[in-house]
Amino acid sequence: MTITSRRLGRTNWNISEIGFGAWAIGGSWGDVDEADARASVHAALDAGMTFIDTADVYGDGRSERIIRDVLKERGGERPVVATKAGRRLSPHVAEGYTRANLEAFVDRSLSNLGVDALDLVQLHCPPTEVYYRPEVFGAMDDLIAAGKVRFYGVSVEKVEEALKAIAYPNVSTVQIIFNMFRHRPADLFFQEAARRDVGVIVRVPLASGVLTGKMRKDTAFAADDHRNFNRHGEAFDVGETFSGVPFEVALEAVEELQALIPGNASMAQFALRWILMEHAVSVVIPGAKSRDQAIANAGASALPPIPADVMERVRALYHDRIAPHVHQRW
Repeated sequence: MTITSRRLGRTNWNISEIGFGAWAIGGSWGDVDEADARASVHAALDAGMTFIDTADVYGDGRSERIIRDVLKERGGERPVVATKAGRRLSPHVAEGYTRANLEAFVDRSLSNLGVDALDLVQLHCPPTEVYYRPEVFGAMDDLIAAGKVRFYGVSVEKVEEALKAIAYPNVSTVQIIFNMFRHRPADLFFQEAARRDVGVIVRVPLASGVLTGKMRKDTAFAADDHRNFNRHGEAFDVGETFSGVPFEVALEAVEELQALIPGNASMAQFALRWILMEHAVSVVIPGAKSRDQAIANAGASALPPIPADVMERVRALYHDRIAPHVHQRW
């Protein structure tokens, strides 16, 4: 299978436009067997994905270690592996983003991933105040100078945070939520990211799975699945769960979207292809808990462009049904 490549901003890396999001194989998505987790990573790489996104807190390092073991087993050319730092802080406050803490987090990820230098480290949805602390970004510059990190970026909750972050000259990438239920990044941020040659990594592309079209009102989620315990933002930003859209509202919108699916594509593939219609997007990182999910995600790259009239109908549905719940919040 061939996945189209895109350039990841000023890193100059050419990576697959569909990557592997490794949150689910770490935790907070219900139980994922170790063998299934490894199989999903292998399948993603076999399908042509050359970008993996993880974080030090996904399963308290489990996700990073699974990736390390799979890549060691495979050998050969490595994909780009991005990780994140900051959410190990407890409490998670701006004051914790110190030079010493950031270096300690990086050192731990170096060990978990079994590498001498991290390809890309992203500040992991830090408090908004962090974006107004130049010393935090100076500390990241020093980690690059020390050879521990090749590039760094940020993972953000809000468009405003993304716009502030890319004013720092060495922020190479921004990871942000963008999907059929979250359009706001396309209003201004994508234009600014392209102008500054910042790579854009799109997470939560399927709105926590609701955009697969496989969920129903009575769908049950495990106790350790964030779609159960974070439904109202109890554990972290509610925008990370179903993109902040009330579950029942999302289900009704998906029913309408399913009527627009082109050809033999699945709803999930349609949702991924919709994101890739934005040229400012470098890579989209759907998660996968199984081999089949990873292969299906990769297949979205082969879909033809979505016709203009269909794009307009998606915009109209968002404006009428979804925007009132999310547009100004993030």
